[in-house]
Amino acid sequence: MQLANSATDVDATEDGGVQATVTNASDIESRAVSTSITTDVLPSMSATDIDVPALSTDLLVEMYKKALTIRLMEEALLASAEEGQIGGAMHTAIGHEANAIGAAAALRRGDYVTCTYRGHHHGLAWGMDPGRAIAEVMGRSDGFAKGKGGSMHFVSPEHGMMGANGIVAAQVPHAAGLALASHIRGEDRVAITFFGDGALFQGVMHETFNIAAKWKLPLIFYCENNRYSEMTPIWRTSSIEDIYLFPRSYGMDSMQIDGNDVEVVHAAVSQAAERARSGAGPTFIEGITYRLAGHMAGDLETYRPQEEVEKQQAYEPLTVLRQKLLARGVDDARIAAIDEEIDEMIDEAVAFAENSPWPDPAETYLDVFVSTTYGEE
Repeated sequence: MQLANSATDVDATEDGGVQATVTNASDIESRAVSTSITTDVLPSMSATDIDVPALSTDLLVEMYKKALTIRLMEEALLASAEEGQIGGAMHTAIGHEANAIGAAAALRRGDYVTCTYRGHHHGLAWGMDPGRAIAEVMGRSDGFAKGKGGSMHFVSPEHGMMGANGIVAAQVPHAAGLALASHIRGEDRVAITFFGDGALFQGVMHETFNIAAKWKLPLIFYCENNRYSEMTPIWRTSSIEDIYLFPRSYGMDSMQIDGNDVEVVHAAVSQAAERARSGAGPTFIEGITYRLAGHMAGDLETYRPQEEVEKQQAYEPLTVLRQKLLARGVDDARIAAIDEEIDEMIDEAVAFAENSPWPDPAETYLDVFVSTTYGEE
């Protein structure tokens, strides 16, 4: 027999035993091919073939509006950061929009989501208001967390947004806890947690993979694989060539999909949610995507060539969505009208945030402890 995707070839011997031949590193390097960890691979080259039902044109139009809202909001945030209006680090998800929008549309109101510090797109996909979202990033009192969370800690329980996290992979066990609570209470809620390819090698990831698979938690692991762990290409650090195969060692179903196509993302998350609600346990989804802007505001991006960015830009989520709409008969004039509508909305959202007051210094002492007494409903 031979173990697939392994650096060790295991062959049966005549006496029924096995003989292992370890492939050395130079042989692996010489036979290397483009995989999901290399930056030349396009999202549409994903490995898993899944059934993708066509979404209605009306829904695609709404998804385009949401994607454009996210894109223009984040571009406005980058401009504000350059003007010195945003304190601390700020990370945009320009190019990731389809992962958030397709997933949010596939899940139900009442489901849970946790995500990374690169999480603005998830907040808006789950219904957060752009004006209040921008206010939060700017540290203003009209933000969803009164300006206390900022860019890296988006949170809005009313929208199912249970917290972005500035610590790599820290949001993953939080989602497992939410899924466990749903299971214990007999609820029909699913939790989804988003993380980047750089989180895969954190110990807490594997602890959560194991317990989620063991307990069959209603949990979806979604890796937004943009091929960069901050400024480091993931091929430099990953010992595996296709990330989606990794979680199968925990007995978990997994798939690798085009993370730039909202219909593909919607189909994959719908399938994973159905499995989770039926008691079949967690699913791991690797959504291949690409970060079109820097790791954070002010990133000089000296670690990647402009040609690479331009190649990926031709297949980014908004381009893919526009092509879908045109193929459905939505003409250029209507798309242009939508573009103008969203552009005006973001201008208004920025103005709202800029006019939002700064928090009262006394707010520092509030929201530190839970106000109810233990045991109270």
